Amino acid sequence: MDTTRRAYLAGVAGTVGLAGCLGGGSSGASGCEIDDEPAVESLPAPVLGDPDADVTVLAFEDFACPHCATFSLEVVPQLRESYTDPGTIRYEHHDLPIPVDEKWSWKAASAARGVQDEVGDEAFFEFAHAMFESQGDYSMSLVTELANEADAPGCAIQADAVNETYRPVLEADRQYAVELGAGGTPAVYVNGESVDPTYESIADAIDAAT
Repeated sequence: MDTTRRAYLAGVAGTVGLAGCLGGGSSGASGCEIDDEPAVESLPAPVLGDPDADVTVLAFEDFACPHCATFSLEVVPQLRESYTDPGTIRYEHHDLPIPVDEKWSWKAASAARGVQDEVGDEAFFEFAHAMFESQGDYSMSLVTELANEADAPGCAIQADAVNETYRPVLEADRQYAVELGAGGTPAVYVNGESVDPTYESIADAIDAAT
């Protein structure tokens, strides 16, 4: 991104000058200072593949869901190799915090969206993959470490997790899933039709639609 959300916030803080600041702060993990920041109301879904492809795959996941970890670590790489990398499909990640975990279903997803907002969709998927690999060991230090590895500002991403900065975005995705009739996670749709979250089922639906 040419101008990140945090660069904008820094500009706002600069215009305040001696009049005050955006909010209080607190000490976080890994030596980070966690500042308050306004919620982000909207952000497009992270996308892989051809944005203009005729076939769209929607995947709704909860970062604390073990079945989502299996899907993200085993199914998504196969879809990338067969369909997104060649540009056959548009693949969209959506969040569906059931929540499996009252804390991390929201905070991990908010951190991931912060990575997306800072450095783009590809970094989002890199971070999400790494988070799912570490499911069960989530911590704010881990969020910071993995964000740094994805070339995102680790302390700022930790703040996104602590503050649940992207909660409105996650809530909107959750409502979208409800409207589609999703009954759990992972929930996958190919051109609007629900399919089992297995590579074979998704591949069959994609092939039938192309």
